[in-house]
Amino acid sequence: MKVISFINMKGGVAKTTLAINIADCLSRQHAASVLCVDIDPQFNATQCLMDPDAYVSHVQQGGSTIINVFDRSRRARVGVVDGTTNEEPRPLDSIEPILVRERLELLPGALDLYRLEMAPGDGRENRLRIFLERVAEDKYDYVIIDTPPTPSIWMTSALIASQYYVIPVRPDPISLTGIDLLRNIVQEKTENFGLSIKCAGVVLTVVETNTLVYTNAVSSLSQNRIWKDQLFHQHLAKRTEVARLQLNQELILDSDNQELKLALASITRELLERIGG
Repeated sequence: MKVISFINMKGGVAKTTLAINIADCLSRQHAASVLCVDIDPQFNATQCLMDPDAYVSHVQQGGSTIINVFDRSRRARVGVVDGTTNEEPRPLDSIEPILVRERLELLPGALDLYRLEMAPGDGRENRLRIFLERVAEDKYDYVIIDTPPTPSIWMTSALIASQYYVIPVRPDPISLTGIDLLRNIVQEKTENFGLSIKCAGVVLTVVETNTLVYTNAVSSLSQNRIWKDQLFHQHLAKRTEVARLQLNQELILDSDNQELKLALASITRELLERIGG
């Protein structure tokens, strides 16, 4: 099982779009068993993969979410018949992802994740790694983690659980500057937690190839000592159709846009080559 986090500290870089579509492509075109984990408190990946009514029903029926991985608190529940009882935290081996489509499963995110008090150093940053090792190791070929666009405890948890990370980035000067800061943060986490995580590469997203901004971005990365070997050959073009698809819980492979589908297939193949998949 290979675990890959998609990370960037800047929003609007199509991080979630790339993560969920690569997960879908792995399951459909490579017949791999894939788990998508939504650890972003904004839970955008979940909204792209689950109908809102289905998500509400899932939560109301006590279905598992990412909160169950991290919340170890015992809560008092008051009932009319039984009075006050203690509600125990859910054991890790009872947390069940949901089936999105054949060979693709999702551990849904939750907006309430941001309310969960989790101080650095209390050990719970290891919970996702433990869950994946205990529950997912023999069940999935790949785990794709969609992380929040902030250097938070949730990003740290994702990095601890992963062997690789991918950086989606827009081809603009501000975004390119940000990836150097992101690299420093990952290096700090790697040293602090003794990680062996590797960068699987940088994917340019929301691309408009006929612009000077794009040309300059490619030139800058290609000449950069650190990033020149990390840049993926294929990019993900800017298309409003992608957002429309996601509103209906559809993905790039569901569309009729051959350019997008070929680009996604190429990016996925290169990712597999880079991680030895």
